[in-house]
Amino acid sequence: MTDAAVIEMEFELLRGLYPGTGSEGSVFDVVIDGAVCTPLTVTAEKIVPFDLVTGGVEMGPGQRSSMRIDLGQGGVERAVEIWFPVVSVFTLIDVRIPSGAVLRPIEQDRPIWLHHGSSISQASDAGRALLTWPEKVARASGLSLMNLGVAGQCHLDPFMARAIRDQPASLISLEIGINIVNLDTMRERAFTSALNGFLDTIREAHPNTPILVISPLLCPAHENDPGPTMWGPDGRIFAAPRTDDGVAGGLTVSRIRRLIDAEVARRRARGDGNLQALDGRVLLGPGDEGDLYDGLHPNATGQSKIADRFVEAAFGAAGLLAAGARA
Repeated sequence: MTDAAVIEMEFELLRGLYPGTGSEGSVFDVVIDGAVCTPLTVTAEKIVPFDLVTGGVEMGPGQRSSMRIDLGQGGVERAVEIWFPVVSVFTLIDVRIPSGAVLRPIEQDRPIWLHHGSSISQASDAGRALLTWPEKVARASGLSLMNLGVAGQCHLDPFMARAIRDQPASLISLEIGINIVNLDTMRERAFTSALNGFLDTIREAHPNTPILVISPLLCPAHENDPGPTMWGPDGRIFAAPRTDDGVAGGLTVSRIRRLIDAEVARRRARGDGNLQALDGRVLLGPGDEGDLYDGLHPNATGQSKIADRFVEAAFGAAGLLAAGARA
């Protein structure tokens, strides 16, 4: 909340791009008293290329830039939301308002939905924060979203389980599996143990919070072929050929779906009735192949489908998280 006429910000922007692609800038969304304003675009970014062979990118300081947001007449208190870019590494340096103006947190009265997952959950391909499918779901369902989607880095890491554990949340969802296949980081034995350890850690502080575990969405290249994932010259993914004999327990997305179903069912049978599983193909499945622009990531149409289907599956009348959303 602020009664300032303007807000000024200083920040750094770092943008990773695939070779042959370009940037039209990093987009900020602004919402004033619930009304979505015209998005603001900053083109001053430091561009660094992704290495398609290693998947790496050279990190470092971004390009320093600033922004001025005009809010209207001063002295009138407004609820202001500034949504940072989803396509860039954003480092906030400073926020300024005119001398004498008031700035205070907005009082939160909506249930908090904490969601963790891969780049599909980070949803940077939407281009703007308000167009990501998790935020569309949150707005449609009257929820306050904390999106912990991390591109390429959803691997059941203990630090992430602790981060989720230590956050307040009315309901939690976890999109699990695709990155583990992409990087071929686990075999079956390690996966089931890591999944249970992840859930155990969250349950330390959220013993009764509804948790929905979402298995991989459609990924044709890895339905029956394990990782790692590679990109072809056409920009589409394929499963790297496996020439070694030590692939017993190599994980495909089909196998991960079965493992998640089995582990969730086992935990429910032992008394965790607030834990549920959702087959990711409910969100994007057979028949939606054309909405995966590279065979893995959803395009704008795919994002809209995921949002609509998640609202129904999770928060509809018989939704898996409906009770938590009404709490």
